[in-house]
Parts: sequence; C-alpha cells; structure tokens
Amino acid sequence: MTQKTTYTGPKIALYQPDIPQNTAAIVRTCSCLGVRLEIIEPCGFFLTDPRFKRVVMDYMDLSSIKFYKSYEDFNKAKKNQRVILATTKAKDCYINFKFKKNDTLLFGRESSGVPDKLHKSIKYKIKIPMIENKRSLNLATSAAIIISESLRQILY
Repeated sequence: MTQKTTYTGPKIALYQPDIPQNTAAIVRTCSCLGVRLEIIEPCGFFLTDPRFKRVVMDYMDLSSIKFYKSYEDFNKAKKNQRVILATTKAKDCYINFKFKKNDTLLFGRESSGVPDKLHKSIKYKIKIPMIENKRSLNLATSAAIIISESLRQILY
C-alpha cells in the first residue's frame, strides 16, 4: 500500500546515535514508511561519514529529519505529547501498548541506551520480548519492529 508523504503520525527519535549505519538504516525505514525522524544531538558521527552514506543511499532528505540540540530542547518540544522509550528494562511489551497518532518512539544510544535520569523521567516504556540471556536487538531492527506495530494500530 502506498502512502502519501506526510508526517502527521508517530515519530522515531534517536538519542545521541553513535553508529552511522544504524541511523542510516532508520533514515531509510522512515523514508519508506512516511515517518518523521528526530535526532537528539550530539550525534556520534557526521552525516558525511562514508559508512552512513553507503547505507542511506538516496533516501536522505534533511527536510524530513528534525534535529534537537539537546535532550532539554527535545523535552520542551514534546511537553504535550507522549514519548515512549524503547528499552530492554521495560516491563510492558510493545504489542500490548496502545499507540496514539502523535506518539514519539524514543530509542537510546546503541552503546549505552539513555542516561538513568532520563530513563526514570519517561512515563511510558516498552520492550520487545527476547530469548533469555540476550542483551538487545540491533537498533535499526528494533525501530522497524516497533514503528511497524505503531503504524498497524493507527493506520490499519
């Protein structure tokens, strides 16, 4: 099913991403699904990084990405919106969560997640259930799984 290019639905936000290939894969996912991407800086790489450019290919459209200079700026902008943190430390499974149209799905750094203070301040937290003794899925994979469920609930 082809969607028109609008950004009125759920969004993906990346907290200080540090692996260019994962961010590029998420850019592609967002581009193909019509989802706005938000990046909370500082970013751990430059958008001119060859590893980023190799994966993002021609899917990069800076006008579809919103950058925040800090988490504080992001938090102010989201004052009246739900932010849902995807974390392996959550109790609630993403499938049981009731997504809303203007939700922002927040994903932490690949190397360290989000700081404890930030983690504690976010009301909504979800996880993807995994086999025992596994640390985590790839960030781009996690973002694709959760945004797909969110879109399924909202659009279909």
